[in-house]
Amino acid sequence: MSTPVRLAVFGLGLLVAFAAAWGVGTAMGPVLDDDPAASHDMEMGDDDAGHEQAAHLPGGLLVSQDGYTLSLAETTIKPGTRPLAFTITGADGEPVTDFDIEHEKQLHLIAVRRDGSGYQHVHPVLGDDGTWRTDLDLVPGAWRVFADFTPDGGEGLTLGADVTVPGQVGSTPAARTATTEVDGYTVTIDGHLTDGSSSDVTVAVERDGEPVTDLEPYLGAFGHLVALRAGDLAYLHVHPEESGPGPKVPFVAEVPSAGDFHLYFDFQHDGVVRTAQFLISAEEGGSHDDH
Repeated sequence: MSTPVRLAVFGLGLLVAFAAAWGVGTAMGPVLDDDPAASHDMEMGDDDAGHEQAAHLPGGLLVSQDGYTLSLAETTIKPGTRPLAFTITGADGEPVTDFDIEHEKQLHLIAVRRDGSGYQHVHPVLGDDGTWRTDLDLVPGAWRVFADFTPDGGEGLTLGADVTVPGQVGSTPAARTATTEVDGYTVTIDGHLTDGSSSDVTVAVERDGEPVTDLEPYLGAFGHLVALRAGDLAYLHVHPEESGPGPKVPFVAEVPSAGDFHLYFDFQHDGVVRTAQFLISAEEGGSHDDH
């Protein structure tokens, strides 16, 4: 086993043993993604230890998992509105073309810059050759793209890969906030994220000081929430709960560690999908400080 692979396996062991340690999670992303072969070896090695450790990682940290690989046609893309093409390949190296429908789509693609800005949630079109294609609006910087899908008859997966957009990078650090304004709407997220357990959070939507009570269904619910851990951008499981058309939309979030998390709430009203962005902190188990 090569030195990079031994280091990657050792890093995975540390992450599982010390899941609450923020720095470990941050370090894992680039190690695994810079060497897809190494991540594949960890999952498909001579014993099952690497596979079990990978299964305990949050989504989006691996480019390959359970025999599936996210393969981008290009990893360096010029700024502007640009096409992104990619395949999901199986263990045989061939593009996968059969996917289950989840939240009304075969595949959800999330793109976000490493600083948490530029979030986009799009739904690529699958070609007959197994290639997915979509347009992204890109500014210079380091980006992460996530493919969230369920292969036919399999388990749901989220794979992630890096994209570089060359040019002069401008960045404003995200401010920690649980309330944001978007297109005249005031959107507030309420609840406590606690590491190692399921957490109830609720998003409320107002416009002009009045509760919005006629939200429209989007992706099978009255809102869709994506959570990414600041630093490594681990993609977390957020499950919508049954609700009416507003003003409140409840979710259950599962966070693996304390620290800051970017949350993105997509909602539809008057026929337009908008995104409200938050940055909130997850507490260590047993702590309940207000955000």
